[in-house]
Amino acid sequence: MSDQKSSPSDAVRDCGSVVPLGAYALPGRVPDPKPGIEQAVEAERLGLNTLWLSERWGTKDFGVLAGAFGQVTSRVNIAAGVTHFQSRHPAMLASMAMTAQALTDGRIVLGVGRSVDAMWDAVGLPRATNQSIVDSADIFRRLCRGEKVKYDGPAGWFPSLRLNDVPDVPVPPLVFAALGPKGLTLAGKHFDGVLLHPFLTPEAVRRSAATVRAAASEAGRNPADVRIYATVVVASGLEPEEEAAVVGGRAVTYYQIPGFGEQLARVNEWDPAALDVLRSHPHLVGLKGAADSVRTRDQLVEASSALPPEWITGAAALGSPAACHETFARYREAGADELVLHGSTPDQLGSVVDGLAMANK
Repeated sequence: MSDQKSSPSDAVRDCGSVVPLGAYALPGRVPDPKPGIEQAVEAERLGLNTLWLSERWGTKDFGVLAGAFGQVTSRVNIAAGVTHFQSRHPAMLASMAMTAQALTDGRIVLGVGRSVDAMWDAVGLPRATNQSIVDSADIFRRLCRGEKVKYDGPAGWFPSLRLNDVPDVPVPPLVFAALGPKGLTLAGKHFDGVLLHPFLTPEAVRRSAATVRAAASEAGRNPADVRIYATVVVASGLEPEEEAAVVGGRAVTYYQIPGFGEQLARVNEWDPAALDVLRSHPHLVGLKGAADSVRTRDQLVEASSALPPEWITGAAALGSPAACHETFARYREAGADELVLHGSTPDQLGSVVDGLAMANK
């Protein structure tokens, strides 16, 4: 990860107890990607370390937006949070990443995830397995280094792969999105970093970071070389109803998913019985897919009242900038190398980030 550029801002410099900050552009569902350009400009102005994009098919293609973000910024890292190995042919993924890496002078971070089997079944692509993920990472790195790849295995059949031209830039770091112990172990053994899920408490981040670093050590790697990105939903300086929409409504979209909500509860060591109460809410009864694809924001906010308060307040940064800074410090102390601020876009984070800079002068 040493090839990534660091921020000059006191607000995000990795010094003392201050944790570097990143943020998402275009969080959630968006009908128009153009606002992401101004969000990228603001991320650069604030001195954020990394600008993340949660890729969704339709308006949030990472390759296109990485190119656009790269041309209106000169310092901030640009990260996929996340894309998937299956969604592009290996040569296309490596080509996209290296082209963007060349255009941005080495500021690309490629976050990848597993997603769920039902999604891959629905679109006719192979399910991800641990071995296919590991092999895909190796294929990606080899292609980015200009090597010829011949492969037949869990990741697919590729008789002869090679990029025609490879720019003189570092291979983009690979970050794995993980939640449970198997994914965290995979990240520690085979990836340059791990992207932790939103709505983890600081203690859950501490346990997750320990799992990642133990796996790295077991694999003969330097645990410090695996960067821990902790995602923290942030709402500061908002009216109560807007705070509820940013935090509570977003929490519902994760907790209501059968199986996934249980996994989040286990990681946080919470009683999963609370999920039955949430899913019995009139807006969620019988819902099996993603809630934000079929419910309005107001409906999600209403449903969030069924969640235990600590499931929101104990795993997000809320309130005044000073209160958010205290939360950031707890995540840093828990082992996070960088915080990925979610829910609020860079243009909504000025008071939080600028206040952190002032507090550390």
